[in-house]
Amino acid sequence: MTAGAPVVDFRGVRYEVGGRAVLRGLDLSVAAGETLVLLGRSGSGKTTALKLVNALLLPTAGEVLVDGRSTRDWDVIELRRRIGYVIQETGLFPHLSVARNVSVVPELEGWTAERIAARVDELLRSVGLPPDVFRGRRPRELSGGQRQRVGVARALAADPEILLFDEPFGALDPVTRLELQKQFLALRRTVRKTALFVTHDVREALALGTRIALLHDGRVEALAAPQQFLESTSDEARTFLACLDWKLSA
Repeated sequence: MTAGAPVVDFRGVRYEVGGRAVLRGLDLSVAAGETLVLLGRSGSGKTTALKLVNALLLPTAGEVLVDGRSTRDWDVIELRRRIGYVIQETGLFPHLSVARNVSVVPELEGWTAERIAARVDELLRSVGLPPDVFRGRRPRELSGGQRQRVGVARALAADPEILLFDEPFGALDPVTRLELQKQFLALRRTVRKTALFVTHDVREALALGTRIALLHDGRVEALAAPQQFLESTSDEARTFLACLDWKLSA
């Protein structure tokens, strides 16, 4: 990949389902080390855009480039092993321990048992789960917030270049959600990954993003750093920003 080139690059991306356009000519680049938040209402196309990055979906037209190569040209297994993926319900394997859930990708990569064990313990500590306490637990023995922490640890396990977050904190209570948002920011300072983060919460977008891409009707309505996004004049941006005033006055 050329120095300075985007890590992820959407070029004229269109995606249709049953003849209905979900994305309509999406042009969007993600630079190395940034957290680009995809903000929008339900049905705006943000989760679809995320799934196009790891080839869970392929574009109807246009292309998505990862490290300068179209997702159509990647070996899909190789591509997905380069990308950590965190979803709202974590997707943990219920029959496996926390340690085994975190170690799935390193095992597939052929890491030694010693290296895997050290990595699992390192990551559990980094997400606030003491290894001696949590390593052997099953997902059913964890709270929702703890399961999300394990999901983040698993996404980081093989040290992927790119992280995808699909509303990872949306189902959590407000206190736990705030705790995990703070932890996300701390991890970002430590691991410095390129990340795409989907949310419909403008407050979360402003707190976590280095840039915010507001999607509306399958297009980018606004694209700006958080401080500049606060000054956006598009109708959809002002609708989202009005939520801040409503929460403050409610």
